[in-house]
Amino acid sequence: MFSRRTDWKLTPNPFTEAQREVSAAGRKVLDLTASNPARAGLHYDAEAILNSLKNPKAMDYDPQPKGLRSAREAVAAYYREQHGEFLIDPESLVLTTSTSEGYSYVFRLLSNPDDEVLVPKPSYPLFEFLADLQDVKLAPYPLLYDHGWQIDFPSLARAVTLRTRALVVVHPNNPTGSYVSSGERAQLNSFCREHGIALIVDEVFLDYPHDGAPRPSFVLNPDVLTFTLSGLSKISGLPQMKLAWVATSGAAPAVVAAMDRMEVIADTYLSMNAPIQLAAPVLLEQRKNIQPLLLDRLRVNLSELDRQLTQQKAVQRLQVEGGWYAVLRVPVTQSDEELAIALLHKASVLVHPGHFYDFPSDGYLIVSLLTPPTGFREGASRILELLNHGQ
Repeated sequence: MFSRRTDWKLTPNPFTEAQREVSAAGRKVLDLTASNPARAGLHYDAEAILNSLKNPKAMDYDPQPKGLRSAREAVAAYYREQHGEFLIDPESLVLTTSTSEGYSYVFRLLSNPDDEVLVPKPSYPLFEFLADLQDVKLAPYPLLYDHGWQIDFPSLARAVTLRTRALVVVHPNNPTGSYVSSGERAQLNSFCREHGIALIVDEVFLDYPHDGAPRPSFVLNPDVLTFTLSGLSKISGLPQMKLAWVATSGAAPAVVAAMDRMEVIADTYLSMNAPIQLAAPVLLEQRKNIQPLLLDRLRVNLSELDRQLTQQKAVQRLQVEGGWYAVLRVPVTQSDEELAIALLHKASVLVHPGHFYDFPSDGYLIVSLLTPPTGFREGASRILELLNHGQ
């Protein structure tokens, strides 16, 4: 009765079962997997945000496939103000309700059934589901760690086939927090040109470098056909306000052809709603309030984690440049899933096991730096206590 593309294993895994057991028992758990900024104890300008949704123009229906021109101009203004990208044409932008929807548009645009897309490993597990739903196959390429994370270009070359249609990079990666370096960017462009494939760049965490030094966007990458994805969820810490986008860049003929087709895809769904689009200028402006708070939270928690790590020897933190997460290298005495379950049962701390992000081996835990500092400090202390003094 059901399609093969939804033939997922739907039975809960042991980690999910453990979470349910702890929740059913009513135990208080310190959540070090927090990813929702709206529930992270940050101060939002609620009045300005809510008032932006009261635009009388929302009573009119103006079905522009790529999104309202005013909203696309607001996105272009964000890049101009935040990243110094002055030449973004609003006509090169397509608005979507989420970056997930943006991926779906781009996968549909580029790939026939069973074509392949190269994706980084480790990275966010959402790719697998998006690929299944679009009948696309994923071909992973590794990120290697040696005093920082790097793209493994020899492995990338071995992964490409005649069915490869695109290469995905996450800038910075989630969860490693590694940005694409300028040298890697040049190699990626050369690789895509050589193999005639497009570049898909996920930049949702671009604005969160821990050292405060802005990193360049791919949004105007001229060298190959490039689709850059981002949205309000991370930029303004507003995941409930469903507004994201795909920016297309590259050689003019390829961009024109891509946008003509993308517009038909967008017109088929017309998923964007008027109130959010009309509110886009205000909602994007909110980043100026929320990003300093988020960056301060990330730095405070990272500093506290490093302070605690200096007082023990069993656990190391891998280098992180940006984003909301930190990767811990831990002793391999059991699988990461078993370790995460033990931390939940014995320390009442919730962390993600490395396999959740497709790490190739055991020995990794991922913690969110978004957690309120008091809870983060206590949670980190419990983790290190358990790992340094036996389980």
